[in-house]
Amino acid sequence: MSYLKFDKNLMINLEQSLPKEMLRTNQSGAYHCTSIVDCNTRKQHGLLVIPVPELGNTSHVMLSSLDVTVIQHGTPFNLGIHRYQGGVYAPQGHKYIREFDCESVPRTTYRVGGVILTKEKIFISNENRILIRYTLVDAHSPTTLRLRPHLAFREANALCMANDALDTSMPECPNGVSCCLYPGYPRLFMQMSRKPEWHYEPNWYKGFEYVKDMERGVPYVEDLWVPGYFDVPIKKGESIIFSAGISEISPRSLSKMYEKEIATRTCRTSFFNCLKNAVKQCYIKEGDDRMYLISGFPWGKILARNTFMALPGSTIAISHRDDFHKIFDTAWSELHTFMTTGEADGRIAGMDLPDIPLWAVWAVQQYAKNYGVDDTRERYLAQVKEMVDYVAEGRHPNLFVSPDGLLSTDGSKTPVSWMNASLDGHPVVARSGFLVEFNALWYNALVFASRLAEGTPDGERWAEMAEKIKPAFIDMFLNDYGYLYDYVDGAYADPSVRPNMAVAIGLDYSPLDRRQRKGVLDTVTRELLTPKGLRTLSPKSYGYRPNYQGSPYDREMALHNGPARPWLMGFYADAYLKVFGMSGVGYIDRMLIGFEDEMSRGCVGSLSQLYDGNPPYSGRGAISHVTNVAEVLRTIRTLKRLDV
Repeated sequence: MSYLKFDKNLMINLEQSLPKEMLRTNQSGAYHCTSIVDCNTRKQHGLLVIPVPELGNTSHVMLSSLDVTVIQHGTPFNLGIHRYQGGVYAPQGHKYIREFDCESVPRTTYRVGGVILTKEKIFISNENRILIRYTLVDAHSPTTLRLRPHLAFREANALCMANDALDTSMPECPNGVSCCLYPGYPRLFMQMSRKPEWHYEPNWYKGFEYVKDMERGVPYVEDLWVPGYFDVPIKKGESIIFSAGISEISPRSLSKMYEKEIATRTCRTSFFNCLKNAVKQCYIKEGDDRMYLISGFPWGKILARNTFMALPGSTIAISHRDDFHKIFDTAWSELHTFMTTGEADGRIAGMDLPDIPLWAVWAVQQYAKNYGVDDTRERYLAQVKEMVDYVAEGRHPNLFVSPDGLLSTDGSKTPVSWMNASLDGHPVVARSGFLVEFNALWYNALVFASRLAEGTPDGERWAEMAEKIKPAFIDMFLNDYGYLYDYVDGAYADPSVRPNMAVAIGLDYSPLDRRQRKGVLDTVTRELLTPKGLRTLSPKSYGYRPNYQGSPYDREMALHNGPARPWLMGFYADAYLKVFGMSGVGYIDRMLIGFEDEMSRGCVGSLSQLYDGNPPYSGRGAISHVTNVAEVLRTIRTLKRLDV
């Protein structure tokens, strides 16, 4: 039985099926995303969404959807489904669905009278091409499939309106046609494994409505260009493959290409395998050596902080050691450039943020925990030394070393930490001065670096710096109530109970002793812990907004003022195990159940960007978030190592 299978009763109930989304990527930036009934509910949804470098560093929806119609005895049964203005769903092909599962590839089974048809979709790795295989499982009379493409050719965060500027020509290619609606776009080739009959009937289909965008208070109605349709006969037991890509392909190769690609898939037969697939979908490969992590889908970017935070869980936790090297080395190249020249205009955004070197050292530290100090020293000591000295010498333009060794930063006008919500150019949470996680990461980096360089002058120097920082950290952040101030700016110490203190107690090297860690942990557990991670603000603190809903203004105000973040569970688990040892393993294992429940909700097989801070803890934001998935994977890896 499939780990992720949905039956007829759920699929035909749009209230239950539409909120469930599925995502597939090609590990080169392109993706396919829609609801499990194939009704697009976001403007970012589409069958083929690809990066177009010539048009900027954004994704573009090429092929929005492909309706399939079963024709028998001249009677058509359209299996597609769209939502039009006024909340009208047409056609209502979901009523023919009998089952959907995505154990290896998304597979939908339809039944129309005596016809049983399956549809499977697969992305070709590192190529902007999606294949859709239709198999006629059963039929008692001659059957024809009619495929009607809906084209967008627009930026993923924009909308398309009917216009006369498009190029309506559709020249033929082997077993199909091609098109390029607007200048600057690559040509889209739509081909089939068997020669179809192409009917050119160009028209604008108007008034598509995206319910998720409607809920978010942003524009949500668009028009799509439908140039015509393919007709192709199909026999019982036969499979026909449709290909959409930006290069022409030999139709004869489609079947072999499909089988070769499906053989590489890891089946989603467990919680771990779902997360492994989800995190690998965030890989972006460029050439043989360069590899990145995208922050998430469908509107994620390649970000420096997310890269280093997610790196251990997205590589080491799934036994992809070589991928750690490639991703770290790719990011290191840009970080090194910034530290030496001050230029941060590479492929990875946010490399100039003040905590990036601190998170990079933390990532190396996780590597050392898994592969040993000797290997790490040989491979990464030079990089660690450069990053630690860069910070210690005060060379970062927005990171300042105080006389007692602590770090301060100016976040009054621009967000500098991961809590980066802003309105009208100003941070919603203006964390400025001495930030608790910055200084905890700094202490941790110094101790780790000193042990990596043990027996050398550098090692001794870094150890002395850490010893100096330890009492200063406690004096500044540990308050009389037993928890840590979130930040200290001049005479103001922010008393808000936030999860950044969980980072401070979850690091391998913390300025706090075990008793102090437990005091902080008790506060975090009591006020921030949910089944979906840690709240970004305690319900007892001023300004608590648990629900990430409403207008763009409402959502930005709530972003870091209540909703829970799964990635913080990684540091919470580390802290809990450091305080309670092996007796805490069972408790953390039980806490992971809340995340396993999410595998059949939201984005099937992945974790959302954030969850409401109050029950029922609904998933919000980006439907798949690399740091969340990675840190849950790292926690699973930690539990497995302790269970050996």
